[in-house]
Amino acid sequence: MSLTIPSPLSGTNPSSGPSAVASAAPAPEPGTGKPRTYEVRTFGCQMNVHDSERMAGMLENAGYVPADGGQADVVVFNTCAVRENADNKLYGNLGILAPVKAANPGMQIAVGGCLAQKDRETILKKAPWVDAVFGTHNVGALPALLDRARHNDEAQLEILESLDVFPSTLPTKRDSVYSGWVSISVGCNNTCTFCIVPALRGKEKDRRPGDILAEIQALVDDGAIEVTLLGQNVNSYGVEFGDRQAFSKLLRACGEIEGLERVRFTSPHPAAFTDDVIDAMAETPNVMPQLHMPLQSGSDKVLRDMRRSYRSTKFLGILEKVREKIPHAAISTDIIVGFPGETEEDFQATLDVVEQSRFATAFTFQYSKRPGTPAADLPDQLPKAVVQERFERLTALQDRIAAEENRKQLGRRVEVMVTAQSGRKAEERHRLSGRSQDQRLVHFSVPEGAPAPRPGDLVTVTITEAASFHLVADPTLEDYSLRRSRAGDAWDRSQADSCGAPAPGAAKGRSGVSLGMPALPVRSR
Repeated sequence: MSLTIPSPLSGTNPSSGPSAVASAAPAPEPGTGKPRTYEVRTFGCQMNVHDSERMAGMLENAGYVPADGGQADVVVFNTCAVRENADNKLYGNLGILAPVKAANPGMQIAVGGCLAQKDRETILKKAPWVDAVFGTHNVGALPALLDRARHNDEAQLEILESLDVFPSTLPTKRDSVYSGWVSISVGCNNTCTFCIVPALRGKEKDRRPGDILAEIQALVDDGAIEVTLLGQNVNSYGVEFGDRQAFSKLLRACGEIEGLERVRFTSPHPAAFTDDVIDAMAETPNVMPQLHMPLQSGSDKVLRDMRRSYRSTKFLGILEKVREKIPHAAISTDIIVGFPGETEEDFQATLDVVEQSRFATAFTFQYSKRPGTPAADLPDQLPKAVVQERFERLTALQDRIAAEENRKQLGRRVEVMVTAQSGRKAEERHRLSGRSQDQRLVHFSVPEGAPAPRPGDLVTVTITEAASFHLVADPTLEDYSLRRSRAGDAWDRSQADSCGAPAPGAAKGRSGVSLGMPALPVRSR
């Protein structure tokens, strides 16, 4: 079922339909003859980041070009309905753009993602200067909706109630050449009371293993050495086609792909996390010793109220098994503080589990009502001051544990994949940044006289300093080792392509596919 306002024009070419993948160039900007520019602004989770890559790919396939810092002709908001104040953030941004659009005839604004799926007509009522609103199930409609809005001179609203085209079949403009997301499923079959995702993204839909592996192979062929398998609940992968061990089989199959050096995944659900997945992680060399396992609460009572179908004992048992098979695994988590009805005893249970779990990092959130979720109507909603005080106690505990766990890394030699992003003080301290195999952030210096790495290259260094949220390595020349990689070569090609100059050794007529791997979010306090 779909909701479309107004309906597609009758008698038009099928390629202009709601789920079409547009390929014809849009009309150039009036009076200039230049292609129209675009910008995609993303709020929310990894799924939204990956969807934004699809939106960018769709727009470029339709002839748009990136704005590259200037005012874009088309601004697309890919929204979140889960994070706190998501609607205020959207409408605040739309308000800022209203006078910009008024001063730039022909500019268009589109809103997609989870908040668009939820609010629908409300967006056009609150911000009538928006040109197109589309949902989570019809990302592919974006170029056609923009074209129809320009042609008809009226806003277009299209919300599908179920997936029409699996997102990974759409064109993609990825953000990085060395690593990227690969979606293995969309949607979720769980009914957590705090989460609106199943209502907005629908029931779980699984991709066929061959399609996933073909996409990974294509990325590797273009120079990527790292992929992250992405799904709302990755370890339930296979439920749609009846194979309960499909996810562990997929991990092992990734181990057979030559040139793929790092495999990660996010996020699993503790209730469905089975021993065959742990075995596959431990026995597949390119699956990294890192696991993100959402706890949400250490209180069994709160877990029941959340409809999380596991208890703290099971959660701790999973971590014990993982560390038995993968001793140096770094484990991260998500925790919600102040869920309705949470008592001081419940909160203390969370602190106890955090102390036992020894998380490398934790993404902690203060509970706030989300309209449309069962938890929003639960009694005993906690006062803000109580939630804030508990949040501060939890983050103080986790900061101490993270610092202690990071200090255990002192003196260890680690292999770091260099990223294009550096720390805030990188220039001042002459350091580059990257991720170790267990996903810890490492800032490192290049000794005088040593060759500098490119993003995608790998350096091996000894950790010399440790803080709660990062490690530091200032190696000597003898301690520093650089391994130039195919991903670094791909980075060189991408930089040459962006300048219009041929890269050394680049194949004629070949353009690299860029691959997106956004940085882990920084926990805000």
